Amino acid sequence: MGTILNVGIDGVAYGMVLFVIAVGMSVTLGLMRFVNLAHGAFAMVGGYAAAWLTREVGWSFWLALPLAVLAAGALGALLEMLVLRHLYRRKELDQVLFTIGLTFFLIAATNAIAGPQVQLIALPPLLAQPVDLGFRTLPAQRLLVIAAGLGVAGAATYTVLRTRFGVWLRAAVDHAETSATLGIPIRRVQCLSFAAGAALAGLGGILGAELMPLEPYYALKYLVLVLVVVAVGGMGSIGGTLAAALVLGTVETASKYWASDWGSLFFFLAMALLLAWRPSGLLKR
Repeated sequence: MGTILNVGIDGVAYGMVLFVIAVGMSVTLGLMRFVNLAHGAFAMVGGYAAAWLTREVGWSFWLALPLAVLAAGALGALLEMLVLRHLYRRKELDQVLFTIGLTFFLIAATNAIAGPQVQLIALPPLLAQPVDLGFRTLPAQRLLVIAAGLGVAGAATYTVLRTRFGVWLRAAVDHAETSATLGIPIRRVQCLSFAAGAALAGLGGILGAELMPLEPYYALKYLVLVLVVVAVGGMGSIGGTLAAALVLGTVETASKYWASDWGSLFFFLAMALLLAWRPSGLLKR
């Protein structure tokens, strides 16, 4: 029973990290219709920025966290304004080739600047101290990851479904020309949406640094996992992405407990079964 509880708490924490990173890609793919394979690179940028600010500059984690998230979002906004906006109407292959090339460029730049070693984020005592759950103790940072995932899920759902910006975003995707004639600032909506997705990826890279170590090939190493979560959850479905991340994160964690020699086989087996059952996504009709 204790092992099952351990798998559950670790699986939820891992799933929440996958969700925070993947939800931005889900919105980009499902609502903006843009294939962004550089999404993992924004998570890496956020994590590296937080590691540099906490270790080299000496800032506290609580100050470095929002600044690193803003750095990832600012990079996303800059790239969107300068280059990516010209790819919206291009074929998906053009989007894939450019963004995967951008990923390799950022990997090389990261390796040249910071070196190949794993980057560690200095946590404050409040997050580093153990928390007794009765059946086990775990770092308080894991609880922060779970809380942040729930907060992101609620905020993203509310923004897309209940705010004027969400209405603008959905209208801009459905028919950009008509939306523009109605006074909706299409370019502002596109840029802010892409920047928000990049910022969320950066947040996931920071919070998940313990479970998904930060190193130069981070952007490619975990890109496949994020793509699987988006595909299983359904592009554009925030609730589906959350459900997929929790299910797949728990499966991956359970396989490490009971079948570590098999690697990620059960993760991809679960992906295949879920897509065969719900090819449009877990919560999409």
